[in-house]
Amino acid sequence: MPNILVVEDSPTMRQLIGFAVKRIPDSKVIEATDGVDALKKLSSQKIDIILADINMPIMDGLKLVSLVKNNPSYKDIPVIMITTEGAEEDKRRALAIGANAYLTKPIQTQELMKLVSSFL
Repeated sequence: MPNILVVEDSPTMRQLIGFAVKRIPDSKVIEATDGVDALKKLSSQKIDIILADINMPIMDGLKLVSLVKNNPSYKDIPVIMITTEGAEEDKRRALAIGANAYLTKPIQTQELMKLVSSFL
């Protein structure tokens, strides 16, 4: 039963992503509002995959990825970054610091599910 951590500061986007990945059989969606919140959730439960927005207040997605990938306990958790359209620089930086993949907003449900399933 995969635990999917959705890190996104926009409640609407969080809902949308959560709704899409809940279609993956037996999956459980855990929501976090920013990178700091995500780290709290990571330390308190087993997470199988992280979907994180890049642009968030307090701690952005890039900082979160670098902390996750540099932590021996979390480094094997796949991370999919969510970027705004045309943010090529963000994509490059995300992949360079260890993100496994990225999705561009507006998010296509099918594409999201395929990508998440491929890592689970």
